[in-house]
Amino acid sequence: MRLRPLLSLFLGFSAFATCPAGAEEAQSTRPKVTQSSDTPIRAVLELFTSQGCSSCPPADVVLKDYANDPTVIALSLPVDYWDYLGWKDTFASPRNSDRQRAYAKARGDGAIYTPQIVVNGTLHANGALKADIENAIDLTSKNSAQTRVPLRFWQENNTLNIAAGWAPDGTEVREATIWLAAVQMSGTVDIQKGENAGQALIYTNIVRELTPIGLWKGKPLMIQIPRSAVMQATTQKSVVLVQEGKAGPIIGAAWAGLW
Repeated sequence: MRLRPLLSLFLGFSAFATCPAGAEEAQSTRPKVTQSSDTPIRAVLELFTSQGCSSCPPADVVLKDYANDPTVIALSLPVDYWDYLGWKDTFASPRNSDRQRAYAKARGDGAIYTPQIVVNGTLHANGALKADIENAIDLTSKNSAQTRVPLRFWQENNTLNIAAGWAPDGTEVREATIWLAAVQMSGTVDIQKGENAGQALIYTNIVRELTPIGLWKGKPLMIQIPRSAVMQATTQKSVVLVQEGKAGPIIGAAWAGLW
């Protein structure tokens, strides 16, 4: 993947990740960072799914519905651990499986299954049960409403720009990972073997690459990335997530198109 060689530049040279002038001064002079959209994001949904899982197609349909909701960032993260059932998932990545395991470890419940949807980096639910997903969204969005990091993500010429603001007043600042995901908006797969043999399944907002590009520590941060480092032949969008640790609550999220 082309993103990885660039990461050494981000992590090794401050020119790519800088605080605005005066960021170290009194908080009374804080610069304002507004959200990328006028519509607040109430939820980030990560669906761990598989082409080899007979229970997953209904969840893939539910995720597609959520992808039409401007208040939700809905992502498909296909896993590889069902490949032994007879069909190798064409979108799966072992990194997606690792991310699902990291969530289970962080929660402490050990729950790893498909279709599993993780809501705002904390609660999980059966991805086919919309009522359970909505309940998890309500619980997590209420808990995180006052801790959201102001975040902007936009493209200018051939550069992607990410600007994170100050931590909200009165909140405990925890180091957060800034993730960049390259996303394929849609993909149809004719399944020839395994539990879903004979079906043509449609997948939405498939994460083709998810890479940490920096750390947010409660102060304004600006990261600039060449568009060519993110754009792949199959990807049309990119998303930025700000997440406590690497598998904790998601406290900021924004989309940007790649064109």
